[in-house]
Amino acid sequence: MRTENESQRMLATLKRHLKSRGWTAAKIAHRLQIGEATAKRWLSGKALTIDRLTALANLCDLSLVELIRESENTPANLARELTLAQERALMADEFLALMFFTILSGYPPQETAADFELPQAMVENALAKLERLALIDRLSGGRVRAMVDRAVIWRKAPMRQLFETRMKAQFMAIDFAAPETAYASEVVKLSAQGAAALAELIEEYRRKVQALAKNDRETSHLPASWYTTLAVMRPLDLSGLERLRG
Repeated sequence: MRTENESQRMLATLKRHLKSRGWTAAKIAHRLQIGEATAKRWLSGKALTIDRLTALANLCDLSLVELIRESENTPANLARELTLAQERALMADEFLALMFFTILSGYPPQETAADFELPQAMVENALAKLERLALIDRLSGGRVRAMVDRAVIWRKAPMRQLFETRMKAQFMAIDFAAPETAYASEVVKLSAQGAAALAELIEEYRRKVQALAKNDRETSHLPASWYTTLAVMRPLDLSGLERLRG
């Protein structure tokens, strides 16, 4: 029989997977043909039988055994935000940030080291720093796990500045006229409520990209390369209309 803490860890692991796949209580209710209130009770751990737990896990392409195994190796409460000190430490060390982001995305340090041809001593030093910052937990057999939820929200200035100085240039250099460039753009008129909903859609897109990458990693036998993607919204700059009015 599983203890209450073990059950809580399993439920927390399941809920992270469901959220990353975009499964809201309403969507779960529709797919499993149950009431939304029932879905919410299950997600809170009430009346959650083995069969019901299995049905929820199947929505994320997880077997019950896989869910149990992962929950046994996953902290119950992952941080949803980094502290200001943690963000500043990552901002100050580009390589440290790279190691953290790849671990957060589920890639073992050994794979990152091989892909980027990194010296082992350099990787080991970064892992030690990340552990001291309470951003990762080091396990047996050279394994590591992030102590931060993958859906972490970047609200503080340091990480936004890191993107500004390190990543922005890559996106600004994109040739949008090139046929191989994949992008989508839209112009819409929104209220403050609509803009907030659009911001949540961007977060949902990020979660779907994470789920796609995980599925591709587990099912594809083709060689893989590193990609970066950006979803962004901003008020439309209408200054160019002055030229047309003139």
